[in-house]
Amino acid sequence: MNTYSDFLSMIPEAALLAALIILFVADFVSSKREERSWLNPLACLLMVPAIVLPLCCTKEVHLFGDMYRNLFGVNVVKSILAAGTLIVFIMSKEWAKSSKKEGEYYMLMVSTLLGMFVMMSAGHFLMFFLGLEMASVPLACAVAFDAHRNNSAEAAAKYILMATFSSGVMLFGISFIYAACGTLYFDDVANRLPSLYQQASMLVIGLVFFFSGLGFKLSLVPFHFWTADTYQGAPTPVTGYLSVISKGAAAYTSLIILFHVFAVMVSVWEIMIYIVIVLSITIANLFAIRQTELKRFMAFSSISQAGYIMLAAVGTDWKMSATALVYYVLIYIVANMSVFTIISVVEQKNGGRTEMSDYDGFYQTNPKLAFLMTLALFSLGGIPPFAGMFSKFFVFMAAAKSGFPLAYALVFIALINTVVSLYYYLLIVKAMYIKKTDTPLPTFESDCGTKLALTICTAGIALFGVCSCIFDWLYTALQ
Repeated sequence: MNTYSDFLSMIPEAALLAALIILFVADFVSSKREERSWLNPLACLLMVPAIVLPLCCTKEVHLFGDMYRNLFGVNVVKSILAAGTLIVFIMSKEWAKSSKKEGEYYMLMVSTLLGMFVMMSAGHFLMFFLGLEMASVPLACAVAFDAHRNNSAEAAAKYILMATFSSGVMLFGISFIYAACGTLYFDDVANRLPSLYQQASMLVIGLVFFFSGLGFKLSLVPFHFWTADTYQGAPTPVTGYLSVISKGAAAYTSLIILFHVFAVMVSVWEIMIYIVIVLSITIANLFAIRQTELKRFMAFSSISQAGYIMLAAVGTDWKMSATALVYYVLIYIVANMSVFTIISVVEQKNGGRTEMSDYDGFYQTNPKLAFLMTLALFSLGGIPPFAGMFSKFFVFMAAAKSGFPLAYALVFIALINTVVSLYYYLLIVKAMYIKKTDTPLPTFESDCGTKLALTICTAGIALFGVCSCIFDWLYTALQ
């Protein structure tokens, strides 16, 4: 197979690349027009092949000397992330139109998703790093999209500085791994570790530095300091994208590397995972209680959710852990995007304000949005019978299935923190339903994009938990 046909075999990435080219040409030829109401439907339509085509690629493909792997299990995750990106496009229709740079926004989002696709299909540490940077650089530009409004420029500066630092730390770890193993191929490193890691302390150092770089992408404690400021300053649709899509890609890739590359070093990285999960869930929950600005509140919520997602890595059964993680990401996408869709529409109708106090008496003037916000928050908190309860149950089960005493203690701590998270999610519900104010938000009509995005997300919250076939299908599909 020659190099050109290799590129054609990268079907999911090719779909995104074609979408990127079409968006670029469409934006370029219509840049002088005042009215471009067709651009958002075009961007949404171009995401459909990115959702469907990966599910059609059932054949396992290894390209570029096994640096790229097209596996069906990875393709399932790609489809889920592409579907999440489609929801972001739908909910950001009015905001993107008002930004006067609508085409650039869609291109940045597709570009960063392309980087995540490459990262998840990597079979080599440098290919993984290339995909990671392909995702990070456009995302930094997206964070700075409202550079002349709010704190977007400051948020982007903090994001890009921390991203650069974390990339340097990760490369430092990769260099130690290469020095110890003499290769950067995932399979070769995994094969050589049994005879090396007992004697080579540099492997432990390399693993620690590598995981530290990944911790930044997942915004795990203590690598989370950029999160609140970046989430607050970034445009709300970009914040929603950051909180779910990039987190899902990084979490699944982390699981692949920990289970398949560093499996023999489980005694080393499992302790790290325990500490990071406990710190992330506990500290994020405590800080979330103190927040009065809703996007900062959701930032600490996302840090806590990242800790719950990584609970799946504690298990010893790959299929169960991978299925629990992907299922959690799927539920997290619909629940979190429902919240951010409502935050976005309220922000546009409220002069850009996102304070929690602005939602006092929200139910009196906008009962439908208040009700949908409540459903999403209940799902994030894990209240039955919503889908979030089932997603938490499966990650707890994956962790407990390892049988280690520390794993049971970890699940117990996570359960206690779930109660804490219920308290701070209910603070928003209290503001909407119980708190009274003389000047509540006025009644307003949501645009079609907001209504469609909320319909999709609410249907997912209500149905994904009770449709057991979804979890069963994921368990069968993930290899």
